[in-house]
Amino acid sequence: MDLLAEVLALSDVRGAVGARIEAGEDWGWWWSSATPRASLHAVTAGTIWVGLPDGPPLQLLPGDVVLLPGGAAHALGSDPAAVARTGPRTFDDWHLTGSKTVSIGTGPVRARILCAEYDHDRTVSTQVLALLPEVVHLRAGDDPDGLAHDTVRLLGRELAAPRAATGLVLDRLVDVLLVHVLRAWLASGGTPAPSWLGALGDPVVAAAVTRLHEEPAKPWTTATLAREAGVSRATLDRRFTAATGESPGAYLTRWRMDLAARRLRDTHDSLDTIAAAIGYSSGYAFSRAFRRARAQPPGQFRATAQAEGNPTPADTAAAPV
Repeated sequence: MDLLAEVLALSDVRGAVGARIEAGEDWGWWWSSATPRASLHAVTAGTIWVGLPDGPPLQLLPGDVVLLPGGAAHALGSDPAAVARTGPRTFDDWHLTGSKTVSIGTGPVRARILCAEYDHDRTVSTQVLALLPEVVHLRAGDDPDGLAHDTVRLLGRELAAPRAATGLVLDRLVDVLLVHVLRAWLASGGTPAPSWLGALGDPVVAAAVTRLHEEPAKPWTTATLAREAGVSRATLDRRFTAATGESPGAYLTRWRMDLAARRLRDTHDSLDTIAAAIGYSSGYAFSRAFRRARAQPPGQFRATAQAEGNPTPADTAAAPV
């Protein structure tokens, strides 16, 4: 089982292109969303600057990618001065070309940028983007296996010569690019605070978490899980807590509640059916556990979640593509 893939799937991380920009000289663009969502910018040609929520602006060179997981509004521009003057009401004039590309700045095109954003399912507590630092900058030269760079090149080719289904291709590629950025960040020694991501760096903990994900309904104890991982109970307990910040039992309970929350929202399965699927002896036992974890009974959670529906990306302040 691929833990990163499964958590991305459960938390339903999905990307979409927000804008394709062709920029000349002396320009500033304000990027924001109606609801906070992670944003990513990939430079396929030229150089741009990104204003960061805290700290000086960041220069992006051809092939660079920057991910801002927190979704803070920020400026893009041709240079630090352009970034500094740009805000929600002070961005430069732009227009859409026939290919739905944003044209901004003066003179010939000097930079091409793809701007994307990522939404996720807030029903579940096991997330990826929320655990990342405020800024993840992947430089073209720091890509360990070149896969992110290859993806940026593919994006650049689609941007330079749009054709049938280009929008679909771009959306799929930004999902692929996110995975490559996450891989590169983890390979570079990214050290988040203890969370499930810590399991990816410890083979013993990874083996244990994998077994919990494979059989969430099994009546696990730390002792039986330790035998599966091939270590002592004390060793597993110590390494699991150090890597994830919680005990194996607490992690399993949270994962079970995430699975249950998705089923409560997306299906009409009975509480007994859901209870059996995640390892509880009855609907009553499951209801008690869910209330403790989510501060509301499963029936109330289901009614609210189904009434609200699954969150969908809202229109952004960027141009349509």
